[in-house]
Amino acid sequence: MYYIAGLTTQIPPQAVEGLAVFTTLRFFQYSVSRARAIAAVAKAESGAIRTRPTTFMGRFVTPIHLSTSSISSMTYVLCIAGNMFKQPAWMQCMSLSNDYFQQETKVALRIAACASTFVLLRFVGSTFTHLGNQWHVIGVRIFLTKYSCVEDIYKLTAPQQRREKPRVVQTGPYALVRHPLYTQMLMQQALAAVMFWSYVPLVGFGIIAGAFSIKIPIEEDLILSDPAIATEYRAYMQKVPARVIPFLW
Repeated sequence: MYYIAGLTTQIPPQAVEGLAVFTTLRFFQYSVSRARAIAAVAKAESGAIRTRPTTFMGRFVTPIHLSTSSISSMTYVLCIAGNMFKQPAWMQCMSLSNDYFQQETKVALRIAACASTFVLLRFVGSTFTHLGNQWHVIGVRIFLTKYSCVEDIYKLTAPQQRREKPRVVQTGPYALVRHPLYTQMLMQQALAAVMFWSYVPLVGFGIIAGAFSIKIPIEEDLILSDPAIATEYRAYMQKVPARVIPFLW
């Protein structure tokens, strides 16, 4: 039971699952639409991509963390929507523990996670705005080029390649961490665990963090190999030592 404006009401479980589904879809829709909108501007103002990762891990680490971040969310959306906005029994087996929370508290936490995801969207938008014409497709596009919807989602993380007219972005979220879109991906996984009330996004959080620990050095080596911005980027690394999480990583 919940008290809203002096009235006692009960939020049905289907409403909470529906809110989580809507929030997840909105997050993906917003992220993809912002990426598509900025793509043409970036190419026109900063030229084509001229350097790419050449190692096996450099080419495949992006699909690893991207698929990890999207599969659990899309599985949740499809299964919940296909089951009349109820979690099937197999999904409930992977639920977070209910021993420490009353049902009202659990529902409140899930709603708060949905609300926080919309706040996170503002962070994503700000990051895209400051990244501006330095945004571009990352990694390689092999086996994805025929599937435009997947390819669009594939564009959503920080640069692992350099454009013809590169510059070092140091404003907005980039003044706090060097890879804020990676920060966003980890935050989204943490919020998804509460929204879905599931351990699965936490497993994804660990896989994605491991992928980033491999990818970021490759990415920054590419940047430092570019004589046009290497010196400026070294100074930026000293100014902003945090890669993803301030004071921690």
